[in-house]
Amino acid sequence: MRPLETSIERTLPFSSEPKLRQKFKIIDKDIPGNIRWGRLLEELDKLAEDIALDYVHQFEPEGRVVTAAVDDIALHVPAEIKKDVYLRARINYVGRTSMEVGIRVDQDKEAEQSMAACYFTMVARIGEGDEAKSLPIPSLKYENDIEKERYEAAIARRKKYQEQIDALEEPPSKEEYQMLRELHKAQEKDDFNGLLAGEQIRNSVERMYPDLENVPHKIFGGYVIRRAFELALIQAEEILPDRPVFVRVNRINFLQPIRIGDKLDFTSRIVYTGETSMTLEIDIERTSMDKVTKALSNTCVFTFVNVDEDLNPKPVPDVYPTTYAEDERYLKAHRRRMDRLENNK
Repeated sequence: MRPLETSIERTLPFSSEPKLRQKFKIIDKDIPGNIRWGRLLEELDKLAEDIALDYVHQFEPEGRVVTAAVDDIALHVPAEIKKDVYLRARINYVGRTSMEVGIRVDQDKEAEQSMAACYFTMVARIGEGDEAKSLPIPSLKYENDIEKERYEAAIARRKKYQEQIDALEEPPSKEEYQMLRELHKAQEKDDFNGLLAGEQIRNSVERMYPDLENVPHKIFGGYVIRRAFELALIQAEEILPDRPVFVRVNRINFLQPIRIGDKLDFTSRIVYTGETSMTLEIDIERTSMDKVTKALSNTCVFTFVNVDEDLNPKPVPDVYPTTYAEDERYLKAHRRRMDRLENNK
């Protein structure tokens, strides 16, 4: 089976369905970029699940899939709520038990550059509860140049992510050490009134109810990442002087399944600011209803840009790390930004 044969296309018909537009609006006013990207993330996760599940069921009807990661969703152009959104998905790569699903998001099908490009890593599983295990699946056949290029790009993304993780663990360079030192020295001044990273933390707690069930006894991951995104956006709104708009999902990791009855503790932190951007990290910790199990279930990194009413980037206030842990988060975000700027040259 070739990647082309796995393709699925879906349309969000905003132009013709007012009720759907209302569901996806940020605010009931006519503003540019008025689309709730949290809800769109939910739609994207469901599409990635459906396309991966269709593939797995060709070989194992009892198989299922779970989201393992969302890698680098970059928003290239603002979305408009009165225009239809087209979601075009395809499996780019199949490993032993995992798949990469690529999704192109557009409002103009003829545009050379997508509105956004998304990559989901899905893992095939079989069984339930303690009996669940990874499910090996057959590979795809990559025949034409485009299929081979996407396959190689998927492999490169996996390799780059691991290299990035390794690089993030490296000690600070001389320049990085000096950057952190200047941020600490600024806090010693009598007239300092900057934003301390340790004070930019927000929490939200939520119970997972049966209506959120996706696979047996498990909660739909798309709903969880929507809630994480919305918490991050609300916190960004508290700090940014104009309007935060989403530009990037740097990474979302799904570390443990979330079960019905679990209590989720969302912790949102502002960890880094650039000239016009702000990076927030969300940790999601699950506690079972019987309080026996407590573990980190998800980690999320989102970047927002501060803009005026015409979506022109505007300056953001600096955030200052104080503790070693805050320095580490700041430095990792800084390195991700520098790496991205280098790749965009």
